[in-house]
Amino acid sequence: MTRSRLAEYVDPVRILPRSCDHPGCAGSGDFRAPRSKTALHDFYWFCLDHVRAYNAAWNFYAGMTTAEIEAEIRHDTVWQRPSWPLGARVGALYGAKWRGFGLFDLDEDRPAEAGAPARPRSPIEKALALFDLVPPLTLAGLKARYKELVKRHHPDTHGGDKAAEEKLKEIIQAYSMLKASYFPS
Repeated sequence: MTRSRLAEYVDPVRILPRSCDHPGCAGSGDFRAPRSKTALHDFYWFCLDHVRAYNAAWNFYAGMTTAEIEAEIRHDTVWQRPSWPLGARVGALYGAKWRGFGLFDLDEDRPAEAGAPARPRSPIEKALALFDLVPPLTLAGLKARYKELVKRHHPDTHGGDKAAEEKLKEIIQAYSMLKASYFPS
């Protein structure tokens, strides 16, 4: 179908020019401006001269107290999304054993099988258990697991919890031991 034939079937869209919303102005309203700070998606349409005057006089914080202005600025720094202090949303499951829910863990105090004596574990075995790794190890895998555990157990993410600080110390000591025994320099 040719262009001229298409024009017969489709009415062209007619765009009428808007007039300026400023009283007494006969200019074309080409520029939009919000009606108020509570209706930011409802607009006035102004000509260039009147939108410049409107923008120069616009004050979003007009009529607000200093505390309200500071609260609005603080709310804008996070793009009007809720935020929490670091470590506040860790929850009650911190420290829970997810892998097997503790059923398959070997502890020094609990026998591995009913009636069997507790199996002594070497420091290297304890470090591997802490990192949840099995040999053979790669340096990249060890470092990745170390970074993951440090992020998870860092005291700053738990509000300065002393138990998290002790766990982090164990992780650092275990990492040093594993690195020295598997990857001596």
